[in-house]
Amino acid sequence: MNIADKIDHTMLKADATSATVIRYCREAIQYGFASVCVNSCHAALVSRELSGTGIKTCCVVGFPLGAMSTAAKAFEARQAVADGAEEIDMVINIGAVKDQNWALAEDDIRAVVEASRPALVKVILETCLLTDEEKIRACEAAVSAGAAFVKTSTGFSTGGATTADVALMKKTVAGRALVKASGGIRTPEEARAMLEAGADRIGAGNGVPLL
Repeated sequence: MNIADKIDHTMLKADATSATVIRYCREAIQYGFASVCVNSCHAALVSRELSGTGIKTCCVVGFPLGAMSTAAKAFEARQAVADGAEEIDMVINIGAVKDQNWALAEDDIRAVVEASRPALVKVILETCLLTDEEKIRACEAAVSAGAAFVKTSTGFSTGGATTADVALMKKTVAGRALVKASGGIRTPEEARAMLEAGADRIGAGNGVPLL
């Protein structure tokens, strides 16, 4: 199984240098990954490096806590797209989810979706912090707000992707959105298990070993 075109080659470390980001771009070109996913300060650099390759520039927004104001998230997304981002991975307002404030959670996502056009938006749920019922409701909020994907994890919290969460998210979105598994996926076997559970995309800090 060739899974390269399902991998977002991801470098989100705070100390990532330009040289490291460029290396990730060159690896993405070499192996044919779906995208290179970076913090938004690197959007223009990645966009230049990937120009003409068909590999997407992906940026995170409201990362990793999701606790920024909606206006701040929308501004960050808009700027990232202006700098060349074609995909936006935003963190849901986790506190709003825990409060059961679904109107706020959905409005937060919708603002980023609208600010990101024409880029698509993936909504990071941070599943390790949620109950199954909260995961379901968060998926519904993301779909209602126009997100293209729901995503398991940032990789910066207490846990990462599980096949059970991927399967639950896939069942919930029921073809209305795609599913991205991210966080703690380090081997080809783990990547295949996520895809078999229903993931359409894999986020990995180093996509090369997954091949």
